[in-house]
Amino acid sequence: MDIRPILSTLLRHKTAATLIVLEIALSCAIICNAIFLITTRLERGERPTGLAETELVSIQMAGIGRSDDPDALVKRDLAALRAIPGVKAATSTNQVPFGGSSSNSSISLEPDQLNPTANASVYLADEGLLDTFGLKLVEGRWFNSDEFLDYGVLDDPGPETPISATVLTRSLAERLFPGESAIGKSIYSWGEAPTRVVGVVEYLMRPNDIGGPAENQFSFILPIRPTFGTYGLRTAPERRAEVLEAAIEALGQVNPRRIVIWDRTFAEMASDYYRQDRAMAGMLLAMIIALLVVTALGIVGLASFWVAQRTKQIGVRRALGATRGQVLRYFQTENFLLASFGIVLGMLGAYGLNQFLMGQYEMERLPAIYLPLGAVALWLLGQVAVFGPARRAAAVPPAVATRSV
Repeated sequence: MDIRPILSTLLRHKTAATLIVLEIALSCAIICNAIFLITTRLERGERPTGLAETELVSIQMAGIGRSDDPDALVKRDLAALRAIPGVKAATSTNQVPFGGSSSNSSISLEPDQLNPTANASVYLADEGLLDTFGLKLVEGRWFNSDEFLDYGVLDDPGPETPISATVLTRSLAERLFPGESAIGKSIYSWGEAPTRVVGVVEYLMRPNDIGGPAENQFSFILPIRPTFGTYGLRTAPERRAEVLEAAIEALGQVNPRRIVIWDRTFAEMASDYYRQDRAMAGMLLAMIIALLVVTALGIVGLASFWVAQRTKQIGVRRALGATRGQVLRYFQTENFLLASFGIVLGMLGAYGLNQFLMGQYEMERLPAIYLPLGAVALWLLGQVAVFGPARRAAAVPPAVATRSV
């Protein structure tokens, strides 16, 4: 089809054509970035934690630190928790993913290094953490029994107690020792003495969201039995509620002068943590749908107006032998051209909007794949929206159109 008559007609209706082009451009710019934001938010919830998520429950107690011997109290707590029917393993730790707090430490490769090589979340672990969390060792080994220290030992006066071993996540190991095995190498983090890397686990997510996918896995484990009152228990998925109830009762029997800060399944903690992400994704999806509806209504309104204005021209074309299909294709081609102009402007707008969001909100760069996806969506929307008015135009009988002079 010759598009010169179509372009000539659009030039005679500059205002209406410009408004539709701008509407499509604005929709394209916003929709591309909104879809990217939705994808980014939903992908956050799919990040691996490294934990046996469906089998874990967590409890945090307040008041252990006021005990005369917190190390001994934690050991009694763990003995009581491990004796509960259905408990596969139990551990004491200083933090858990989605727990609301995070302990972080800088890591250097030399004792006098001016700027640290990395910053990572540090998990303090007793003997049961590996089995309780369900961590997967991909290199090296877990801590030997003689490498564990009680937390209270670190506060003893006198010479510094060296921490002899650590286990890194794979992402952190690759950051510290790119292209090399981390096993046997030393890092400097807690104290002035070197700590030797003895193992690498596949994943262990930081408690709070920090950085990108790789940085979010920057964690390391130290063989220090913590006394912070945070316990993890592993059980069968169907027994989690039962085990939680029994665990609270067992801890109360060990020492009733404590307060339960939380007792929740890991799945509940993760769901609450990502609640805002799901809410934002839903809000953005509603905005996208509203924009598409408004854009479609604008296209329908303009096409209907032009059909009414061109009744005589349509009739003349029909009288000269134009078929219904040719009239239909005329309006569809016209809409395709308007949509194309709008999409080109919209892609430039999408890039500009992404640059603004990157500067103001630390948003990631918009991947190029979202631009053609947005373009195809708006092209299809335009063709669907114009189809009704175009069919009405094609259905106008030549004789009726001619009498409308």
